[in-house]
Amino acid sequence: MSKPTFKAVNWSLLAALALVAGCNFAPKYKVPPMATPVAYKETNGWKNAEPSDAVIKGKWWEIFNDPQLNALEQQVNVSNQTIVAALENFLAARAVAVQARTQLYPTLTAEPSTTWTKPSANAGNSVVSVGSSSTSGGGGGSSGKVFRSYTLPLDASWEPDFWGSIRNTVAASAYSAQASAAQLENMRLTIQAELAVDFYDLRFQNELIDLYNNTITNYKASVDLTKTLFETGIDSDLDVAQADSLLQTTLAQATALGIARAQYEHAIAMLVGQPASTFSLTPKPQHDRPPLIPLGLPAQLLERRPDIAAAERAVAEANASIGVAKAAYYPTISLTGTVGYQSSALAKLLDSSSFYWAAGVAASEVIFDAGKRHAVTQQAWATYRANAATYRQSVLTAFQQVEDNLAGLRILETENGQQEVAVKAAQRNLYLAVERYRLGINSYLNVITAQVSLLSNQQTDVSIRLQQMTSAVQLVIALGGGWSTNDLPTSRGVFHFSGTNDSASR
Repeated sequence: MSKPTFKAVNWSLLAALALVAGCNFAPKYKVPPMATPVAYKETNGWKNAEPSDAVIKGKWWEIFNDPQLNALEQQVNVSNQTIVAALENFLAARAVAVQARTQLYPTLTAEPSTTWTKPSANAGNSVVSVGSSSTSGGGGGSSGKVFRSYTLPLDASWEPDFWGSIRNTVAASAYSAQASAAQLENMRLTIQAELAVDFYDLRFQNELIDLYNNTITNYKASVDLTKTLFETGIDSDLDVAQADSLLQTTLAQATALGIARAQYEHAIAMLVGQPASTFSLTPKPQHDRPPLIPLGLPAQLLERRPDIAAAERAVAEANASIGVAKAAYYPTISLTGTVGYQSSALAKLLDSSSFYWAAGVAASEVIFDAGKRHAVTQQAWATYRANAATYRQSVLTAFQQVEDNLAGLRILETENGQQEVAVKAAQRNLYLAVERYRLGINSYLNVITAQVSLLSNQQTDVSIRLQQMTSAVQLVIALGGGWSTNDLPTSRGVFHFSGTNDSASR
């Protein structure tokens, strides 16, 4: 039987190495299955934006059609320091992914050196060695001579990824960077929503202040009326005191409204990255109604929520980490090599006779670790299952938030209509009470009761309309704003740096 040739053995070895290098012990990744409803539950009587299957895109706040809100939201995207910190966290995670990928390639180092050696005169026949040069003592005959050595080496080392450990580390780092990008967008969305809610809180606070100012004007007129009737002998001083007491109480309440307004304005300043001391918004009441919001389909929610995307990427990262843990059961193989030039004379350093080289292969395998690798693998599996559960919980929470805000908007619309009727009834009640008081039929106590009732109903009306705007903002956020999983950086985007102001900041 003929022996295999050296060339055939080489090709067989290369084929075996290629086959081994393709090993990957990470489980095949699949997004954890999650049942999604066909339609949202709380849409009975819901007025959907047209077309009904449309989704919110881009700058979601523009759906509210408010130029002042648009300008503030634009400032949030570039000036909010929480968003800036989240962006830097993403860039750090992406840098970690790039660092991990460098392990796939050899490491080259160069360490040129020069040494001078003067042997001891009393060294006898011993060998004096410094760096790469050595001399033998001969009774001190060379004690006055200095030996020189010049070395120009190039060292290479490489750990082939036979078991997929490095590839799975790279994949896990890339998934982690993608999760960080999704967390950045979730933070951006959260800050944008917080700004919109504070903005409408401020707007309705302005409206409440206007309501109190108008009420105070009416109460002053009531005080004047009681004084006139008292001076003519028709009314008593008690009614004057009651009217004045209600006026003064309302004045104090109106003054207290300024505290909340100032705090909302300061909160907005912080969100847009400006000092509260230099920021102000012109008082303007809120009269607009909530916009019609496109819901899309429930199945689309999984692709539109950045928090869900972050949770799903964490599952993928944990899946890749299982492969890293399982690869630790197999030996590590390292390849090393050195080439270079060495000479005692600088002029001959680059001569062919000064060239040298060395190569080596080393393998290492853990023989006994008392179950450490098994525990690490079990930990990786447990982390995967925990992340999968977190992902499913994120999906359930997302559907709950959408349904909550749908129900809130639907019910608040009905409540708002009922409250408008209540305000009109309170206004008529006050008108009749005042007229009957003028005629001397009823006491002023009926007027006070009607005035307090009207103000209470008007405050409730403002509160309901504020809840409507807040629920509209929260519904948009629950639907993912204008974000989509298509906005996540791809693997190429994770490993490609184009500066800090890249697509991550969009």
